[in-house]
Amino acid sequence: MTTESRNATESVAGSTGVAGSRLTARGLTLAYEDRTVVDTLDLDVPDGEVTVVVGPNACGKSTLLRALGRLLKPKGGSVLLDGEELARIPTRRIAQSLGLLPQTPVAPEAITVADLVARGRQPHQRWWQQWSETDERAVTDAMARTDVSALAERAVDELSGGQRQRVWIAMALAQETDLLLLDEPTTYLDIAHQVEVLDLVRQLNHERGRTVVAVLHDLNQAARYADHLVAMKAGRVIARGRPSEIVTTELVREVFGLDSVVVPDPVTGSPLVIPGTPWAPGGAASGGERPAGASSNAGRA
Repeated sequence: MTTESRNATESVAGSTGVAGSRLTARGLTLAYEDRTVVDTLDLDVPDGEVTVVVGPNACGKSTLLRALGRLLKPKGGSVLLDGEELARIPTRRIAQSLGLLPQTPVAPEAITVADLVARGRQPHQRWWQQWSETDERAVTDAMARTDVSALAERAVDELSGGQRQRVWIAMALAQETDLLLLDEPTTYLDIAHQVEVLDLVRQLNHERGRTVVAVLHDLNQAARYADHLVAMKAGRVIARGRPSEIVTTELVREVFGLDSVVVPDPVTGSPLVIPGTPWAPGGAASGGERPAGASSNAGRA
């Protein structure tokens, strides 16, 4: 990454309003047995914004999200919620503030869609108040927003992968937390449902003030939907800030090892990453040629 790119990244990261952050990580080190995956990472999740974490496979994205949701105990450092170490907060209180959709959730055998989504209301239950009209409205609304209402009486294990993913998202929405963590929420979804889910995330953020942290594989979707982008490589944060300021050809090469051109998205104006020239019979396999119509200063969107 060039000095100019690093300076821009630091400048934007300092202006994103991360000082107002309920969820933070300090000196976070995460490991599986003796293999360190995330190394002394600091992170502030901006309140009221959509943060998207990107990076190559096995760089620590999902591991980081698991730690933010207290599914993985840190080897070093800590995760803080409202300034309090996550490990010291009662589970019910965490579940009332923070919802998590892991990468590969497992449903109880033969459970129906309606019953699974209703489980999102468990953190709000008390022994003297098992179900309420508020719970019913939350479940109904979550199922409608994710287009699974018609599946209410179906068994979850009978559904397609895309249908199951939308049901899990509905359960997370029914939890009605201020903070929502989504690990690859578009997995198994066709492109139309991917867009629907990401539009829903933006709508929840805009209309209900939800703070969202999502892990996505698609860099262009991340740049289109994120307010705050975090690029990781080998367990470290390489850059963070507004997508329009940090997504450059240099960053894509450094993080993903990919030669590309970055141009403005013709619909949203967000950075659009176009991979370099593909291999063709009798042609060069170089990756950095500029496609027709791209301006000479397209390296920075």
